[in-house]
Amino acid sequence: MKVIKLTKKNFPEFVETLKKEGEIWAPIKKNDKYVFNKVDNALELNLSTPRTILPPKKFFHPPNFSMFRFTSHGYFEEFSDIKTRIILGIHPCDIHGILILDKLFTHEYPDPYYLIRRDKTIIIGHSCIPDDKCFCQSTRTHVVEEGFDLFLTDLDDYYLVWIGSSKGDDLIRLKPEIFEEKIQQKDIEKFIKWKNWRDSQFKLQIDFTALPDIMELKYYDHLWEDIASSCLACGSCTMVCPTCNCYNVSDYFYIGKEEGQRSRFWDSCMFKEYSEVAGGHNFREKKADRLKLWYTHKLQAYISAYGKYSCVGCGRCIDTCPVDINVKTVAQALRGEPVEAFWKRRALKEEK
Repeated sequence: MKVIKLTKKNFPEFVETLKKEGEIWAPIKKNDKYVFNKVDNALELNLSTPRTILPPKKFFHPPNFSMFRFTSHGYFEEFSDIKTRIILGIHPCDIHGILILDKLFTHEYPDPYYLIRRDKTIIIGHSCIPDDKCFCQSTRTHVVEEGFDLFLTDLDDYYLVWIGSSKGDDLIRLKPEIFEEKIQQKDIEKFIKWKNWRDSQFKLQIDFTALPDIMELKYYDHLWEDIASSCLACGSCTMVCPTCNCYNVSDYFYIGKEEGQRSRFWDSCMFKEYSEVAGGHNFREKKADRLKLWYTHKLQAYISAYGKYSCVGCGRCIDTCPVDINVKTVAQALRGEPVEAFWKRRALKEEK
């Protein structure tokens, strides 16, 4: 993997060059949060941002889209609205999330809707500084070696730029004169110093040791009922999670016409209707069962299938759940550690 340098003063010129290749999307501040939004001006960019509300999965697995139109004569897939996009400023943990989605959507049953969006998206990652909700060091997703076309590490007045693919190399060749290929010893020393400093900034550590086994041992524990007593079943945790991928499909018929549209949209295993089947039977009517399913997927089942957690430590569940049900508090409770959370306080109150 090749590494080059880009000075901060040349960065706006690089962004202008990127605009020739496709739409540029990057984190933009919205009230006190950040969202990925289309960017027209390099001056709008501020890549030193915390997590976005929604992860970049929305670019590859959109919240709602039309799969195809259909008539009595056949069906017609709709790919014309899928544009080339350059996603700028994706953090390492979110790149790991994309790699997990790649496994789910491209291996056994390749999803054409995912594949075409993935192929038409260029990923430019960016280094980040953890806040009090980041625990990607615990999931070993705070560094990334694949899954990006370019990756920028911010070293004050310049970037070290990792070239991760032929697409990334093509981007560099658009304006090669603004990059410097010679990496000096002082650059290496500065990078090592930055990396050690960044690693020391993690405030939240979660012990995942033996957690898959503990999940199995506590599968029938009353803990799940305690957590469920506060759960709102709102689905927010699944919507903001970089690796949640459940969806539903519905057909819509146009009034007065012999044609219709099949649409796909995000669904959530936290919703009561998610596991309901014909005849009204529901496999997971109880919130406790739905919560157990979600955490089993995140902390156990994915390991048996792919050898890693499907939690990337981004902290979005911590930031989003209004009753403190998240990987941090659930992992602590499973391990028998003290838990400071609304759901825990409520459970203790009900016991008295």
